[in-house]
Amino acid sequence: MAKGGLGRDDPIEERAPEIVRLLSDVYPDAKVALRFTNPLEMLVATILSAQCTDEKVNQVTATLFSKYRTAEDYLRMPEDELKRDVKPTGFFNQKATSIREACRRIVEVYEGEVPDTMEDLVTLRGVARKTANIVLGNAYGKVEGVAVDTHVKRLANRLGFSEQRDPDKIERDLMRLIPKERWFDFTYVLIDHGRAICESRRPRCGECVVNHLCPSSQV
Repeated sequence: MAKGGLGRDDPIEERAPEIVRLLSDVYPDAKVALRFTNPLEMLVATILSAQCTDEKVNQVTATLFSKYRTAEDYLRMPEDELKRDVKPTGFFNQKATSIREACRRIVEVYEGEVPDTMEDLVTLRGVARKTANIVLGNAYGKVEGVAVDTHVKRLANRLGFSEQRDPDKIERDLMRLIPKERWFDFTYVLIDHGRAICESRRPRCGECVVNHLCPSSQV
């Protein structure tokens, strides 16, 4: 008999609360790994984190944030200089353009301040719901959804929380199954578990606390 009487073949509506509980117990201090001190830094760091490790982003922003302190600073500096500054994070042409255009709108429309609503954030270049959720939750303490990054997407599919591939659809499934008061912190629980155990190529199912509840478990 599976722990708690539940097994991987039970409906996800029944398994989800136990999965949330067990994983949260393993990662009680889960939080965003990106370093920031204000909403603009959170926004820029999150844009840079696409297809890049948080560790590398933090190395880059340690210098970047002392050079670019305001949205206006990102516009005053030549774009080629910004590209050089963010090059180690990869896809630097696209990222530099996104940062500059996001800052342009922040200056022109929002008086130099990063907006604090989902509706406004997603109007910025390079910002979809994932980035907006990260900025809102970490910089403003506002929770409007679940940030679906590559780890969250992978675990949502493997655990059976969602069969979707589109991040917005996965987010809706997660919001349905996870209590609203857990949306923010459980995002980082999933991310930490994805990094530590449920890796992309070789998930360590034998070490996973929820392997008995996971339909993708290899044990």
